[in-house]
Formats: sequence, C-alpha cells, structure tokens
Amino acid sequence: MTKAEQKFRIVWENDIPICEGVETDIQWRDIPWKKLERRVFKLQKRIYQASNRGDVKVVHKIQKTLLRSWSAKCIAVRKVTQDNRGKKTAGVDGVKSLSPEARLALVKRLKPEGKSRPTRRVWIPKPGTEEKRPLGIPTMYDRALQALVKMALEPEWEARFEPNSYGFRPGRGAHDAIQAIFNAIRYKPKYVLDADIAKCVRRDS
Repeated sequence: MTKAEQKFRIVWENDIPICEGVETDIQWRDIPWKKLERRVFKLQKRIYQASNRGDVKVVHKIQKTLLRSWSAKCIAVRKVTQDNRGKKTAGVDGVKSLSPEARLALVKRLKPEGKSRPTRRVWIPKPGTEEKRPLGIPTMYDRALQALVKMALEPEWEARFEPNSYGFRPGRGAHDAIQAIFNAIRYKPKYVLDADIAKCVRRDS
C-alpha cells in the first residue's frame, strides 16, 4: 500500500472532515464511491429509525454527524457536479463544469453554516403556453450544500409522511399517484374536483 493510499484509508475509515486541516494526497478518481454510499445509507437508516420512534434528540445527533461526514460531502458534490442535469449551469459566481481538483476543493470547504449567495434569475417557458416563469439558479457551492442537507433531512421526514403522498419524494412520481387514484376509484363512484381559482380571487394592489 502506497503512502497516499494509507492516508486515504485513514481519512475514509474515520470519516474525517478533510476540510478541517487534514492534508492528504487523495484524488477524486480514487474515491471508493460504493463504500461512501453504504456509509451514508447507514446513517440515513439510523435517522429514519429514530424518527419512526419519535426520538428527536437522536435524529438531530445523527443528522449533525451526517452533515460533518466527509463521505456525505463527497456524494453531495458529485451529485451536483456530475450527476444532475444542471451540472454545467452557473450561478451568480459564474462557476460551472468543475475539474476533479475543484470538486475535491469544494468538498473541503463545504460547511452547513453561513448565508447563501443570491440566485441567478432566468426565465423559462411554461409548457403549453407563451408565458414564462422565473427560475433561480444557486451557485455550485449552495447546490452542493442543499444536496448535503437534503441527505440529512430526507430520512427524517420520509418516516413521517403519509403513505399516499407522492410529490417530490424519492422513488415516487406521477405514475404512482395515477395508479393510487385508479385503485381508489375502480370499485365505487367517486367525485373529483379539478379547479383553478387563482383568477377568481380579487387582488388588491
């Protein structure tokens, strides 16, 4: 085992937050992603179980551990710089398409504290209409921080959500909601109301 591999093993096995002054020769390409994902999944599973029990104190304790975790930070950075569709979209700072070295540097300085930078406002078309809607694009740093916080919060709230809730949840989508509706109305008559009252309500300027 090389000296660099030994340093890497020390950092990974102890999940050391390398942003806190730990000097290593770690390369982005050498990160064992499967091992990191298993480590983060175990923490998320513990959060989910504690939330199911209603043990808020334990939930918050494990969430803090996950937010400090080097493994979770690496996964968060990979998600926004390599996996997501907006990986080449810049925020107000103009940063996009990070190199492997820049990704690792982002991991080192990622901390769930401080204030977010302003978002870059762009206008995108609404499907089926000529109208446009605003879209705020955060900086790459803020997106990575959001991904990190999401990993800590998601298992807590997945344990609390209603089973028939389908919006913006992992492993669920519109087709699952359609199937649930089909199952609910197939046996006896039901009433469904689809209405948009936004333009019926008076707006005072």
